[in-house]
Amino acid sequence: MSSAKVLFGFHAVGVRLKTAPQSVIEVYVDPTRRDARMKQFLARAREANVRLIEADGPRLAKLAGSAGHQGVAARVEPVAMARSLDDLLDQLSGPPLLLVLDGVTDPHNLGACLRVADGAGAHAVIAPKDHAAGINATVAKVASGAADTVPYFMVTNLARTLGELKERSIWVYGTAGEATQSLYQTDLRGPAALVLGAEGDGMRQLTRKTCDVLVHIPMQGAVESLNVSVASGVCLFEALRQRSA
Repeated sequence: MSSAKVLFGFHAVGVRLKTAPQSVIEVYVDPTRRDARMKQFLARAREANVRLIEADGPRLAKLAGSAGHQGVAARVEPVAMARSLDDLLDQLSGPPLLLVLDGVTDPHNLGACLRVADGAGAHAVIAPKDHAAGINATVAKVASGAADTVPYFMVTNLARTLGELKERSIWVYGTAGEATQSLYQTDLRGPAALVLGAEGDGMRQLTRKTCDVLVHIPMQGAVESLNVSVASGVCLFEALRQRSA
């Protein structure tokens, strides 16, 4: 039990109940909260057959170490993630959706990108070892639990890894402001890796050359580019929208 950790909030606990219910030791809920969201959450928890314990606000706040628990906390065992990108891709049943970050060195941006990747259902985030932020406490905090749910692979040679993805019939879509094709004109329903560069510098030249297609996010105002985490969200949720249609 010593390796157990606490998750809190509807999103973090709900994701764990959905993706790895066997890792949930027990769920604590505030019995005074009886709204629709709590009812929906309790139904999911009972369906997952986890142990439910009633706990008041102060106890939940102590457990979570935060007042932002929304009336829900859980003690969970760590979940083993795929050790390598190849392992992960071999295990997938549907078309892969991958986020590739080239040169994103700001931990806040990385944390926000992981959070977006989790929300959109991306299977992994990939970055080069020499031009990227690693997972640290800041990244984990900004990611709001997504650092535990989204595999983050740091690779030695990004261009070579993109080449290996292409050998697996995964299309590599790079984002570039000057691209003629719009994101919204692009079919993202098949196996896809979306490549975003650092704000300002964009993708490195070799990364750009390795992409199958370059696309742009249509911009209507005076600002020329978006923050990389916002751009990741736009791209990944467009892929999710197309796949859900």
